[in-house]
Amino acid sequence: MDQKDQPDHPARVQISPDGVMTGRTGRYTKHLGDMDGVYRDAEAYRAALAGRGPDELVYQVDSQDYGAHEGALTIGTSTLLPGRYGQEFAVTRGHLHRIANRAELYHCLSGHGVMLLETLDGQTEAVELTPGVAVNVPGDWIHRSVNVGDQPFVTLFTYATDAGQDYELIARAGGMKALIVDDGAGGWKAVPNPDHRGYTESR
Repeated sequence: MDQKDQPDHPARVQISPDGVMTGRTGRYTKHLGDMDGVYRDAEAYRAALAGRGPDELVYQVDSQDYGAHEGALTIGTSTLLPGRYGQEFAVTRGHLHRIANRAELYHCLSGHGVMLLETLDGQTEAVELTPGVAVNVPGDWIHRSVNVGDQPFVTLFTYATDAGQDYELIARAGGMKALIVDDGAGGWKAVPNPDHRGYTESR
């Protein structure tokens, strides 16, 4: 059998509720200095940047995959630390898969969060996640994690490795159509983002 036709070998990984993954093949981190333009409340973001510094960790993603060939599966953990920027909760940058019809599963391991989901034609959903709750995100849905609690929000995710990610789509649209903000009563709510320009025109 040719080397390129050799099957991938099963991979053993150990995943803890705090997101630590033993057996990972990749990791990336986003720090406060990387989040410019993500929050609508730019003044609150700049104040946080000045007070906490650009190197403060915002979120970390550990992953394991076999390589980006057809049929490969990526699994991983996303750990989003708590934070506030004015009334907005801490978020990941969010993305749509470059192969847009690829789905993704998120299962909450610990913490309290929301998966904010939108389509290019303007549909919006906000799915609350607590330990043991999962959301099966269909293809063609933009998605972003939001930490609405005071502890790290940790999810286990999996998707087809060849899906890829478009991280700039949201920025080109002026942010997501909805914002997840403090409801003033200890909870959260979704409100319209007045800066949102629409996705269809931005791609």
